[in-house]
Amino acid sequence: MNRMLAGLWDSTATFKKCTFEKASFIFLGLLDLLLTMVAINLGLFEINPLVRYLVQIPALILVVKLLIPLIIAWILPGKLLLPSIGLLMLVVMWNVKELAVFLLQ
Repeated sequence: MNRMLAGLWDSTATFKKCTFEKASFIFLGLLDLLLTMVAINLGLFEINPLVRYLVQIPALILVVKLLIPLIIAWILPGKLLLPSIGLLMLVVMWNVKELAVFLLQ
């Protein structure tokens, strides 16, 4: 237990080293959440069945889309977040495209 706590405490050092990557990961996750909520409020539906379920429970979607990414960013080194950052960028671009197509119709 002490080793695990020491490991979590040591992760603060990696957070300071890779701040840009970790902040990007968190920001893109929040942007995805925001765009998803805007789309749902405009009458669109969520394609992902897990997120479609989570949207019905606001506290749960905040935990999944905010708290879990914060914990992941805290623990993982920034270089391990790079594939996730790339995937989140694609998801955000998809969301923006779908909103733009919907609003321009």
